[in-house]
Amino acid sequence: MTPALWFASAAIVALLAMSFFFSGSETAITAASRSRIYQLAKSGSARARMVEQLSAEKERVIGVILLGNNIVNILASTLAASVLIQLFGEAGIAYSTIAMTAAVVVFSEVLPKTLAILRPDPFALFVAPILRPIVTIFAPVTLGVQALVRAILRLFGITPDQGRDVTGHEEIRGTLDLLHSEGEVVKSDRDRLGGLLDLRELRVADIMVHRTRMVALDIGMTVAELIQAVLDSAYTRIPLYRDNPDNIVGVLHAKDLLRAVLKSGADLDRLDITAIASAPWFIPDTTPADAQLNAFLKGQSHFALVVDEYGDVQGHVTLEDILEEIVGAISDEHDEQVTGITRQSDGSYLLDGGLPIRDLNRALDWELPDDEFTTVAGLVIHVARMIPEPGQVHDFGGFRFTVLRKVRNRVTQVRAKPIEPDATG
Repeated sequence: MTPALWFASAAIVALLAMSFFFSGSETAITAASRSRIYQLAKSGSARARMVEQLSAEKERVIGVILLGNNIVNILASTLAASVLIQLFGEAGIAYSTIAMTAAVVVFSEVLPKTLAILRPDPFALFVAPILRPIVTIFAPVTLGVQALVRAILRLFGITPDQGRDVTGHEEIRGTLDLLHSEGEVVKSDRDRLGGLLDLRELRVADIMVHRTRMVALDIGMTVAELIQAVLDSAYTRIPLYRDNPDNIVGVLHAKDLLRAVLKSGADLDRLDITAIASAPWFIPDTTPADAQLNAFLKGQSHFALVVDEYGDVQGHVTLEDILEEIVGAISDEHDEQVTGITRQSDGSYLLDGGLPIRDLNRALDWELPDDEFTTVAGLVIHVARMIPEPGQVHDFGGFRFTVLRKVRNRVTQVRAKPIEPDATG
């Protein structure tokens, strides 16, 4: 071979190396973890800041990479054809096509992209200082190409600058579900992080203790009766009403009652329950759960009464109720251990009618919707379009719900069983 052929062969190798660089850079910049790069940039890494800048102008970077990759691949193919034609004559065209196709696919596409996918962050940090000046140099060319592409897209009714379809919360939620399916995140961690993300979408009406399950005491009771009722209760904060359960006049804290009893020397006749009780805090049922959490954290009270648009009491919500939406059920030695879910030997579940759908989904990893109803009873009524009678069966969401018990107009117990797919279907 003549020196010119050796030089051309060396140039081909160099061009393939440049193609390796461009292909790997494209994959690394797009696959690099934004969160890890952000943390590295915060810690003072200059390379990480370059990667952030390149990611911020990803459209222009991809344009430069594709432009450079096509130029070096075409040059390499042209040189290879000229070298092999000189060595083998007309047959060199076929040889160059086969050889360059194999070389480009293996060494300029598959190998660099595989390496970049396996180690995207280190690869991106390595190529960023080299890629940054190349992007700057080719900026005029890429801006012209981008303008042409945007014009073509507009002809088809596509707006290039439209916002992202996926929000940050949805992206985090999708990442959690993906990592859980791959076994990298356990269910409890996924539920806690998911509960924190879902908090902004909940209202206090979705998580409150409904008035039918709310413990309240008549302030007209004797002091001894009130003290005994507080001792028998599993709660430390109890609403007090006068004459009518809707007429809440105060909230009695067990510790305040104990302090008053000790201060009076156990003389119950000296106790004024009205003075001991704190003023009730009423909030609308449409209050966002995350806003109420912030209100609880800023204020001195951790107990609020929920009212509807007519001012009628619908239930109460506490700081613990909101925290349980994030961390799951919080139980102590005084809590009543009622889960509302009992598994049967046939694979079905006995469900309490007042069981929230969110708790059911979290416990059994189901995906029943809860946008139009909150509880299991609400689900059955929604599907039946009426107040069902015991024995009625309704299919919904891949499950068969059988009403077992009803007290007046309240559905109190339901059996749920997954519907097995029909073998013929």
